[in-house]
Amino acid sequence: MRHKILTVDDSKTVRMILRKAFRPFDCEIFEAANGVEGIAMAVKAAPDLILLDITMPVMDGVEMLTRIKADPQLKAIPVMMLTAEGGREHVLRIAKLGVRDYIVKPFKEDTLIEKAARIIDLMPVTDGSGRQRSTEDPADILVVEDKPAIIHQIQEGLKHTPWMVHGVASQAEAVELCTRLAPDLVIISLSLPEEAAFALFRKLRTNPKTKFIPVFGLVVKTETSVQNQAQQVGFTLIVTKPIDLPDLEARMAKAMNLDTSLRYFKFEAEFLITSIPENCSTSVLAEIGQYLQPKLTEAVDSGHNKVVFDLHPLRSINLSTIKFLVQAMQACRDLGMNYALIGNLQLIAECKGLEETRYWNFYENLADAKTHLAKAAAVPTPQPVEA
Repeated sequence: MRHKILTVDDSKTVRMILRKAFRPFDCEIFEAANGVEGIAMAVKAAPDLILLDITMPVMDGVEMLTRIKADPQLKAIPVMMLTAEGGREHVLRIAKLGVRDYIVKPFKEDTLIEKAARIIDLMPVTDGSGRQRSTEDPADILVVEDKPAIIHQIQEGLKHTPWMVHGVASQAEAVELCTRLAPDLVIISLSLPEEAAFALFRKLRTNPKTKFIPVFGLVVKTETSVQNQAQQVGFTLIVTKPIDLPDLEARMAKAMNLDTSLRYFKFEAEFLITSIPENCSTSVLAEIGQYLQPKLTEAVDSGHNKVVFDLHPLRSINLSTIKFLVQAMQACRDLGMNYALIGNLQLIAECKGLEETRYWNFYENLADAKTHLAKAAAVPTPQPVEA
């Protein structure tokens, strides 16, 4: 849930600094230049946190705080005071008025965020434009592993993506990197010495910048006790060695809440092209399946009724893929959409020999499939053409 934060300060520069500090988090910022404006905005916006300066014209922060605590509608809103005076007596005076915390100017953004995160949960935003990030957007991945070969393997396996994989060998290096860069996902080897992996996990979860990012544990498949320990403390996912890199990539995309539909769906003129990848595992089929109905609906809403299922990358077809395609073709028929299949010669020959697929009609290239669909566009509910 997006939190509302009200900043009350007569300095426009300070308000800009505060807005910038909270920009990486899913917050809505409201501003006021004095206590009178601050109370009016608090009534209107009902913020989850008020950052209140002490020294302001018209109405200072102490008077505004006093009035807030006397108002039944506002008194429960937590307040953090911003003060240029760090003397003990002044701090005690503020505390007696009922503030949740305070920070002395000038302050570091990290300190401000750390204190605010103790009061409200600061969730990172996925994209500054408000849209969901996709697999075509850059991301920073941190791999903490003392075996360079494993880091290299992950870097090589993900080099086709726009993700930057940063490899470090120790907990200290990981903490130092996280102070400079808030990674989008962290993979930690659970075999680091002296349970450093679990110590690092705890540090990540207590840092507001990394509190909510996905953290994967990397471990040998047979080390079940370590896997259980990692699951109990809250690791997002356990990845076992040897690493299945395509599966890891899919799981990373899901954990980072990335829109992966661009991998499988694209619109070309009036055609929706649905691509089935070579690595057609059960998890990949499930991923495509979650997007299929919305994409078909989007196509219909746009006035398109032509769908191409591109199976060309497949070298063989299994029962799960057959079941998925049967359901997909039925979904097209239910929506009155024309569809066609394209595949390579090896796949076409295999399908001709299977009972479930022997009557599927394939085209060898996209151009032929489009030509067929253009001719069949007038047919409201096309059926598979027998070979």
